[in-house]
Amino acid sequence: MIVTPLDSATLDSKEQYVFYHKMVDFALKELLVNVQRQDLCNQQELTFFKQYSDLLLYSIEAMRVKYMYDEEDNMKVDLTESGFPNYLEFRYLYNDLGLKKEFLSKLNDSYSIKDEFLDTLLRKKQPIKRSRLFQAASIVYYSSVNQQYIYNRFVQGKILNSPDSISSKYMTSWSFYDVSHNRPFICFMYFDYDGKDISKDKSELYRVLKESADREMSLDTMAYNIDRKLSDIFPKHIKRIDLGPLHNVFAKDENEITHAILEGIAKKEIPLESYALSLKIDEVFSGDTFKEGGFFTKQTMQKWNEVEQKKYVFAPHRIIQLLHNKTPEVLNKLTKEPIQISGLKIDKR
Repeated sequence: MIVTPLDSATLDSKEQYVFYHKMVDFALKELLVNVQRQDLCNQQELTFFKQYSDLLLYSIEAMRVKYMYDEEDNMKVDLTESGFPNYLEFRYLYNDLGLKKEFLSKLNDSYSIKDEFLDTLLRKKQPIKRSRLFQAASIVYYSSVNQQYIYNRFVQGKILNSPDSISSKYMTSWSFYDVSHNRPFICFMYFDYDGKDISKDKSELYRVLKESADREMSLDTMAYNIDRKLSDIFPKHIKRIDLGPLHNVFAKDENEITHAILEGIAKKEIPLESYALSLKIDEVFSGDTFKEGGFFTKQTMQKWNEVEQKKYVFAPHRIIQLLHNKTPEVLNKLTKEPIQISGLKIDKR
């Protein structure tokens, strides 16, 4: 089921926006460092991982600026097993910035607002009205946020030569924000090519990926759909990273790890900024090939092996202890013991 904004928790204060952004920023950066330490991605995959994470963080920071002093609306955090913003927030950002010239023309000049603020604070000794702060934040938002850096529902990476350790010649990546789970996914595909110039077929490859690999589905189904639609491109290895849920005080889902953290915070067993991050990596490799189609339209297709699924949890030491006590059966299903990352400390005074 696709959730609506009504199904989402909201952030309704400046402090909450700052707190939430710091948490997501810290958690993703810790994740990137430890994915590298655990050798879960090669160096080229890590580069793309960081780029997609940067787009996500840029967008959440833009949301913080957008909503900072807005008295009529608030940013929504999804209630499914996510902990990330509702996917509609990204669409609102992208649509807003498409009309930035129109909005900026209706707002006062930034220099006149600065003069007004200085006069109010220094000469009149009065606080600045919230409505004027919102207008100033809107000017910052529309003048400084770049639409091309907003994390869209589907983000396509370039085609590159594969690392030397990979037998396939080419690789590409893409990322999507699944609208039913409200979580970001990052995908990598390694493939061979039967044509003379891959650049001539890249538009078709990008089109097929956007049509057939823009949502969470069985990975072997995704692989088959991509393979069937591209006659000269032969996928050999597809890897998909499910980023989340981000378990934290803003998440309100029924996930057992989230519930354990919320309960620990409520009982003051752990601090408000406690968090954990789940990560699932699915991979599928091609084995043999077979011919599909009629006598005159045969196409070489891949036979896909069983999908390999690996589940991880990244959390600070205190949270790992808590999870061992509260959710041992969940941890037993992980590919390896929870991976320790740094704790977040936020001054809440």
